[in-house]
Amino acid sequence: MAKSSPTSLWLWLALAAAIVLADQFTKTLIIGAFDHGEALRVTSFFNLTRHHNPGAAFSLLADAGGWQRWFLSAVAVGASAFIIWLLHKHHSQRLFAFAIACIMGGAIGNLVDRLLHGYVIDMLDFHFRWLQPVFHGGHFPTFNLADTAISIGVIGIIIDEILRVRRSR
Repeated sequence: MAKSSPTSLWLWLALAAAIVLADQFTKTLIIGAFDHGEALRVTSFFNLTRHHNPGAAFSLLADAGGWQRWFLSAVAVGASAFIIWLLHKHHSQRLFAFAIACIMGGAIGNLVDRLLHGYVIDMLDFHFRWLQPVFHGGHFPTFNLADTAISIGVIGIIIDEILRVRRSR
C-alpha cells in the first residue's frame, strides 16, 4: 500500500459528509413540499413522493414493533466506526475508499432520519410495467439519496475486488 498524505483520509470523510448533507437537504425539501403518501408524477416511469420507512432496505422489519429503529441505528454506528478504521488503513486505495465513503455517507444519512423521526424518508419512486411480476404495480421500492450512495458504494466494492483479483493473477 502506497503512503499518501493524511489529507486524503479527510477527503474521504468530506465525501461522506457531503453525501449526508445532500441527503438531508433533499429530505428537508420533500418534507416541506409533500405530505406523507403524496406523490408528484414527473415522467411516465418516475414519481417524487414522500414515504416513511421504519425498516431497512425494501421495508424489511418495517412491522417489527419499534425495536428495529435502535437496532438499525446501532448497525449504522458500528458500520461507520468500522469504515472510518478502514479509511484510515486504506485511504490511498482510491476506488475502495470512495466506495466505503459512499456507504458510510448513506448509512449516516439514514441514521439521522431514524434518530430524528423514527423512520427513513424515501422519495424516489420508479415504476415500470415489466417490474409488475416482482413489485406491486411495477413500483420498485421507494428510495432516497442515501440509499443511492450505499448502492454506488457496494458496486464500487465489487468492482474493486474484481480488479484486485485480476491484478493478483
